[in-house]
Amino acid sequence: MDELKIIGRIYTDFPEKFGIPRQSGLVKGALGTVVFEPEYRRKEAFRGLEGYSHIWILWGFSKAERKNWSATVKPPRLGGKKRMGVFATRSPFRPNPIGMSAVKLEEIVMDKKLGPVLKVSGVDMLDGTPVYDIKPYLPYTDSYEEASEGFAKEVFKHRLEVLFPEELLLKVPTEQRESLVEILSQDPRTAYIDDEERLWGVSYGGVNVRFKVAESCLRVCEVEELPSHTP
Repeated sequence: MDELKIIGRIYTDFPEKFGIPRQSGLVKGALGTVVFEPEYRRKEAFRGLEGYSHIWILWGFSKAERKNWSATVKPPRLGGKKRMGVFATRSPFRPNPIGMSAVKLEEIVMDKKLGPVLKVSGVDMLDGTPVYDIKPYLPYTDSYEEASEGFAKEVFKHRLEVLFPEELLLKVPTEQRESLVEILSQDPRTAYIDDEERLWGVSYGGVNVRFKVAESCLRVCEVEELPSHTP
């Protein structure tokens, strides 16, 4: 088998791993832009893609590569102490560090310089993540109503109430506020660290948000503008 080729990269509002939604589609307003390598900017390669509302993106965990793999991992949402089989999780530390995300295809833009560019939403990828393939999402075969969720069903019931003072919320770009609150409500903390005095920080878009969590309530304490970045 030939080595996997990077066909492009996806640019998102997540400059660091901490705070990225744990699955695609959880934060519908989280946007991404897929820019392809010159070799794959042929318009005919995307013919018919506009007819699909959602697509699969196969991508690489570029910041989670390891020389050796482990048969078991410790899912953070299980407290970081209980081990599960790596193939029963979506841990980034796998024999092959490949991720897959079902995202909404918002638009295909024909850029004069970059060729076909995909605008998507519901992303769960780091800014600059390498993309290996794009496939259409097919509802009649990719969705199973009777599917069971294993231990993940209980894990994702956990939600936080977010207290975001108005004067701090105003420091966040208007178009990113709703998504940022959704990210915070899903509790981006390391699950096995429960320290009410600890000041956590999440970077999203152009800001870094620092917060504390007590019981089931997240309180935003600071919002700091990040240096501008253009991918």
